[in-house]
Amino acid sequence: MNLLDLGNEIRDLRKERSLSQEKLAKEVGISRATLSKIENGKISQTSIVLINDILNHLGYEVCIRAFNPFITG
Repeated sequence: MNLLDLGNEIRDLRKERSLSQEKLAKEVGISRATLSKIENGKISQTSIVLINDILNHLGYEVCIRAFNPFITG
């Protein structure tokens, strides 16, 4: 998943919960502008800790799994 796909998913989850960018950003402790950049894939780097915090506030958590494109099945 790239940052744009992740941002779109975060936006969809936020909207499903009827949260404004302002409210979610305040809960997470970031600026609305930063959340907007994340949702629009306009941020070049962000930490997994921040993404996890945003997702936690939306009722989800990060699940990391190994990916090897050479293994099928």
